[in-house]
Amino acid sequence: MADLFASKNNETPISKTRPLADRLRPSTLEDIAGQGHLVGPGGPLQKMLEGGHLSSLILWGPPGCGKTTLARILAQHTDLHFEQLSAIFSGVGDLRKVFDAAKLRAGNGKATLLFVDEIHRFNKAQQDAFLPVMEDGTITLIGATTENPSFELNAALLSRAQVFVLHRLEETALEELLQKAERDAGRALPLTSEARLLMKAMADGDGRYILSMAEQILTQKEEMDSPALLKLIQRRAPLYDKGDDAHYNMLSAFHKSLRGSDVDAALYWMARMLQGGEAPETIFRRMACMASEDISNADPQALPLVIAAWQSYERLGLPEGELPMAQACVYLATAPKSNASYMAFKAAKQAARETGSLMPPKNILNAPTKLMKEEGYGAGYQYDHDHPEAFSGQNFFPEQLGPRCFYNPPERGFEREIKKRLEYWAKLRAQK
Repeated sequence: MADLFASKNNETPISKTRPLADRLRPSTLEDIAGQGHLVGPGGPLQKMLEGGHLSSLILWGPPGCGKTTLARILAQHTDLHFEQLSAIFSGVGDLRKVFDAAKLRAGNGKATLLFVDEIHRFNKAQQDAFLPVMEDGTITLIGATTENPSFELNAALLSRAQVFVLHRLEETALEELLQKAERDAGRALPLTSEARLLMKAMADGDGRYILSMAEQILTQKEEMDSPALLKLIQRRAPLYDKGDDAHYNMLSAFHKSLRGSDVDAALYWMARMLQGGEAPETIFRRMACMASEDISNADPQALPLVIAAWQSYERLGLPEGELPMAQACVYLATAPKSNASYMAFKAAKQAARETGSLMPPKNILNAPTKLMKEEGYGAGYQYDHDHPEAFSGQNFFPEQLGPRCFYNPPERGFEREIKKRLEYWAKLRAQK
């Protein structure tokens, strides 16, 4: 382990007063951890720099994955003037100043590289302001965002920039950062192997956060186990924001796990959302939707059970209210699945759009006036209860359209019984 903590010969002394994450900030593309798909040999950013041309970029990734560091390193590989803004603290006036200065430089033959952190915070008008200066080459834009660019950035802006996705740091990359911290300190982190694993799990893919933890731990003299680590460092809240892309990603994962009958995955994603502070009402709404869309009449009790669990939660509150939530989740995941009602209504809506002006057949219309009777309203209507099996078999579709079949239940769950009824009625109708 001795050479693990030995400093490289070509390293220059760095002030120990700066935060560890800043001292260990990579200075070359090769030093960036966990993003080999972009900066490794043959990666698109490596090729871009080797080709001598840096185009406008949008860097999309979770917090602490290296977006700002990557932008700074790219700037060092160009002869462009570097400017940096944060969309959180900047407005139209700040953009105007940067653009005006960039135009002056462009007049002197010097282009500008502008890095904008949290670019999704700019509104549409602010994003549109970038377009002319990007088109004429006054600035090359590097925007960093934790949000899905497809939803948060204008299509016009996206068409003028390449989007590169940065990944959350996996355990290997986090371990690499910890070893760098140990080399910088000249000593190993005083942690048991189990506590070291726990530390990486607590970081949740955030390199900046794990270095912040390492800085605290390196002040300790005694070796710490997992309980001691948790006592020293308050457990981090999951990287989950109810208003950002992760909110929709987890809801999607939850819904698809229920649809796929994976009860364990469904429970996991529900727990992740609750720990992240998601409103239980949002989860119940998704379960109610799923009960109708993906189960429907294959198990008619699915929707009432979700509603009952929802009402029970409102009466119980937390933490007991999570019990009916879990019951509903398990029930939905293990119920027979059918989207026959969903598909039937989808087909019916399409037919309605195509034939929306057709009148119902006159025989099933009421005739409250003499004129309507003379027009044939209600003539020949057959009261279903006057027939055997309470089934008349008459046509209820517009006469120009004729009978259609939208609903085709599978032979699963309770819909197996519904399918038998439909087949029996079809047989009776054919006999009439």
